[in-house]
Amino acid sequence: MRYLQVRAGTLSVRAARRTVAVVATLAGAAVLVAVVAVLFGDYPSAPGDALAALVGSGDDRLARVFVQDVRLPRAVAAVVVGLALGASGAIFQSVSGNPLGSPDIIGFTVGSATGALVSIIIFGGTPTQVALGALAGGAATALVVHLLATRGGVVAGYQLVLVGVGAGAILSAVNTLLIVRTSLPAAQAAAQWLAGSLNAMTWSVVALAGPVCALLCLLALLLSRPLTVSALGDEAGAALGIRPQRVRTAAVAVAVALVSLATAVAGPIAFVALAAPQLGHRLVRTSGPHLTTSMAMGAALVLACDQVAQRLFAPVQLPVGVVTGSLGGLYLIWLLAHNARTRRP
Repeated sequence: MRYLQVRAGTLSVRAARRTVAVVATLAGAAVLVAVVAVLFGDYPSAPGDALAALVGSGDDRLARVFVQDVRLPRAVAAVVVGLALGASGAIFQSVSGNPLGSPDIIGFTVGSATGALVSIIIFGGTPTQVALGALAGGAATALVVHLLATRGGVVAGYQLVLVGVGAGAILSAVNTLLIVRTSLPAAQAAAQWLAGSLNAMTWSVVALAGPVCALLCLLALLLSRPLTVSALGDEAGAALGIRPQRVRTAAVAVAVALVSLATAVAGPIAFVALAAPQLGHRLVRTSGPHLTTSMAMGAALVLACDQVAQRLFAPVQLPVGVVTGSLGGLYLIWLLAHNARTRRP
């Protein structure tokens, strides 16, 4: 396999050429979809007028409002959510050693939703309090699942998935109970949030979530190489100078924070964290967590699905979670069938 190596003083970065090409292609696709999302929408305006509104010129004030305050923050939020879900899914699948080791499957997304619903329904929380509730719910779920899945100080991948599936089922029932036992306005607000939507996205949300997502993604990238080494086994990892259990614990903490952040921003958007790492892995065709590929794939998927959600039944806009859930369900069926065929003697 051919590699590219870039040196900047004492810093040296080495990456496979195919990985660089795949990430560049996915990033280019995400940028293209983002441009389409910003320049075209329900408000009728020519592409030139929309571009002028984007840079703050032009005579159409309403076009500037739609482009700068409606479409642009929505596109940026889609990128933030996609990056967070892609990185989170890649980490969980690497730690569990299982293609189904996604926060959607093992209950962490549902736990984040539970924390947010408690904030919405019981405390009538503000957007900031809802975000904190999602972070707390995801962290609490991760802690319980981690403790139950640990045997002899080691987290078994299959055990993590099984315990997570059970925890997710219980929390889904809790979420349903919270909704049916509350008032109609609160239940409607909760149900709308649970659908996973980027509608009515604002710059205040993006300004808060963007830097946090960037910091968490940077931490995830720093853990990429230790995660790859720890996949060789605890003894091999220790021989190469790392502490695999500590690396996995740190990686899970970062992944939980990422999926909780994405859930706090847009609600539970299903299956992106499951599909993005798998699709990226099939494109790159090498071993490892492939965090950069998963993040780029996640951003492209959320942007593309959000465009489908906006335009499929226009002028009615679907929540993006409906589109990702439908496509992700089809992908999950295909993945299970494919794994069954490859394991058949």
